[in-house]
Amino acid sequence: MSGIGLRVQRAAASHEGRIRAHNEDSFACGDEDGLWVVADGMGGHEHGEWASAALIAALGGPSLPADFEAARNEVAERIHRANGDIFGEASARGVQIGTTVVALLVRGRRFAVLWVGDSRAYLLRDGLLHQLSSDHSHVQELVEQGLLRAADAEGHPMAHVLTRAVGVDATIEVDVVEDEVEPGDVFLLCSDGLHGYVERNELWRLLGGGDAERISADLIAATLDRGAPDNVTVIALLFTEPTMVPTVQPAEAP
Repeated sequence: MSGIGLRVQRAAASHEGRIRAHNEDSFACGDEDGLWVVADGMGGHEHGEWASAALIAALGGPSLPADFEAARNEVAERIHRANGDIFGEASARGVQIGTTVVALLVRGRRFAVLWVGDSRAYLLRDGLLHQLSSDHSHVQELVEQGLLRAADAEGHPMAHVLTRAVGVDATIEVDVVEDEVEPGDVFLLCSDGLHGYVERNELWRLLGGGDAERISADLIAATLDRGAPDNVTVIALLFTEPTMVPTVQPAEAP
């Protein structure tokens, strides 16, 4: 696998849920490029599906540079270009179209998470679950302003009101966090159809399953068990030393 110094086991799954007839989520697993992406379209079936697919297509262009910083900048630039294309199409149709995006880029032992909207990236490391992205939503702004407790944010009736999405405005700001990958790390990329309905403690428990296929299947099943009123998409990735067999177990409840 190009540019990755660790062994990676990954699995992806997407489901329309129990209420919606169509799936407006899209995802991509660019294993050779070290890039994995989840996008959640908005604007109704036809528009949302088109927007998320357009974003994924934009990120799936020519191979990314081998250099970490250059690859990170190129991913951000492709998101900006997709924003212009989607905004232009929305203006031409006279409707509002948009999509969220969360992407994980890995080069050697370095990683970057880039996102717009409320699709999320999580990291399970040493038994502790970390949310790497921060939602671009009205509720998250209330939390940051001290007007709402973080514990009350999940399940809030305005949780799905976004303050930023790809294609909604002529220009967009892409947030980025960077760190180093450690052997045993488990990453999760997901649309809000997962984290909006499966509690953090259960995410932590299921991410410790030790097998990417099992993790992704269990996450989708957990969402369906809760009624799955929204589309749901997940990508699970387990990183280990090249000679290690991936076995990950939570140490203690968060």
